[in-house]
Amino acid sequence: MPKLHPTVAAVTERIKARSEKTRAAYLAQMEAARRSGPARQLHACGNVAHAAAACPAGDKNALLATGAVNVGIVTAYNDMLSAHQPFKTFPDIIKEALREVGAVGQIAGATPAMCDGVTQGQAGMDLSLFSRDVIALSTAVALAHDMFEAGVCLGVCDKIIPGLVIGALRFGHLPFVFAPAGPMTSGLPNEEKARVRREFAEGKVGREELLKAEAASYHGPGTCTFYGTANSNQMLMEVMGLHLPGAAFINPNTELRDMMTAASAKRAAAITRNTDEYTPICDVIDERAIVNAVVGLMATGGSTNHTIHLIAIAAAAGISLNWDDFDELSAVTPLLTRIYPNGLADVNHFHAAGGMGFLVRELLDAGLLHDDVVTIAGGGLRSYTQEPCIENDALSWRDSAGASSDTNVLRPVAEPFQDDGGLRLLDGPIGRAVIKTSAVKLEHRNVTAPAIVFSSQDELIARFKAGELERDFIAVLPFQGPKASGMPELHKLTPTLSVLQARGFKVALVTDGRMSGASGKVPAAIHVSPEAAHGGAIARIQDGDIITLDAGNGLLTVNVDAETLMARAPHVVDLKANAAGVGRELFAMFRANASSAEAGAAIFDLLSVGAGDNVAARPAIETLER
Repeated sequence: MPKLHPTVAAVTERIKARSEKTRAAYLAQMEAARRSGPARQLHACGNVAHAAAACPAGDKNALLATGAVNVGIVTAYNDMLSAHQPFKTFPDIIKEALREVGAVGQIAGATPAMCDGVTQGQAGMDLSLFSRDVIALSTAVALAHDMFEAGVCLGVCDKIIPGLVIGALRFGHLPFVFAPAGPMTSGLPNEEKARVRREFAEGKVGREELLKAEAASYHGPGTCTFYGTANSNQMLMEVMGLHLPGAAFINPNTELRDMMTAASAKRAAAITRNTDEYTPICDVIDERAIVNAVVGLMATGGSTNHTIHLIAIAAAAGISLNWDDFDELSAVTPLLTRIYPNGLADVNHFHAAGGMGFLVRELLDAGLLHDDVVTIAGGGLRSYTQEPCIENDALSWRDSAGASSDTNVLRPVAEPFQDDGGLRLLDGPIGRAVIKTSAVKLEHRNVTAPAIVFSSQDELIARFKAGELERDFIAVLPFQGPKASGMPELHKLTPTLSVLQARGFKVALVTDGRMSGASGKVPAAIHVSPEAAHGGAIARIQDGDIITLDAGNGLLTVNVDAETLMARAPHVVDLKANAAGVGRELFAMFRANASSAEAGAAIFDLLSVGAGDNVAARPAIETLER
């Protein structure tokens, strides 16, 4: 077995030490919830009768006899979103597969599923990040009937997977298997799509041509094929051991995908409490799995959203993760992939070049991943170096490719695209922030320029169209954080800033908002904490202040001393415009209670042990501690 990299070992041990009390409290809760047999045995007859009333006769008899395993399906199906539309057929596949092994499947409940691609630049984007916690709550409601011995979670996209994982972890005594739908087939090449977007921003093409290009890119069932948060989610589920090996990037509506869905269901039934392979999710997601997730994110140039989501997921398992951990792991993890927006290829090209099996083996052999982890497949993480296939009309697994078939997309550790993972922590008088550099050329990673403060994306775009931004500048967008407006993505700015950079100007972005997996070639210091609405210094930046964004040295500075900066009156922004419309008035409690980006931008504090912002979360944990 390869020796674990010393930095990976050190960060893991530091996380363990930092999390000792909270992890112990979490595991104590899960131990208290474990039962030797089906929970239905403790229910009153009326409870069980209600839960089985609408079942087909065979399933009903199995449930009433209480001996059969009942698998709860939590689905994020809707038919508006391409990534989730394939889930329509999954429950029937899962239920039939479970019947074959004497088990039962029931749809326990559904969760919402928002798409940032649909809400990008729209008012609905203000609900996007908070939808993760709504999904976690929805998952908890679905499972709170306490009728299940295992779960299968159906989700793919940005907030859906983190929300499902957070919800599942609060039922951590149960096994959970995650079954994805897979990416859509490749459409318009990413380079061509990006070209049309730039030309539209410059006014060279009209809306008709832009819409034609976008529709040719996003053209069928499945996940968008660029490597944003949705596909980063699927990579994470694999390196964290919650998928069957190789499940992530099989296209939907194929024989292999349907076979994998059936196998996922059977696996969930095979690892319940009454089996020799009992594998509760509380044992799968530990400090080692969290470190593996961060390393996987860095090795693939994954979504910056996961500098928020992984912190929230870790907290749900009693684990304290922070941006220093990301920064240190990024420094020793080589970048092994070039997938759009960090390259021209899409995830289908990555999958064909060797995919997850090749990636996991390379990282394991380099000592960058923990192999000695618990996974739903069993056998540690080494089993994830295999890929599924169909042999003699049956599902099988084989060793993944020994070499990448396209080194423009996927490379071995010995020949990486760059020596680090392309994500850095920035720190300075403006606050702490993260920057994704894997798609940013070296000459653009250090920008010193005057600040221009904008109130919105639309203001920046309007001033660009008016010809007012033909110069070096750093765009500052405060009041985009979770407390102010729900932390919307600002991807709408990417084409405009890319055009200015291409014209030879030094430009960058500094914001307490998000840029997501779409972070690209323009340097962007995002997730600035403390945010403006929480008294952060970003609210006191003025036009003309000279800001330095130095990704190489991890600095975010301004030529104003800290005392003078904080003595300034903050900008006055009317946040009432963000408080209502498209349901935003229902989320006032979320904005009021949201934690900082580095704390996961969550409305609940699952990490509290005798202290914290969420008083309601403390009593149960304090009781367990005593």
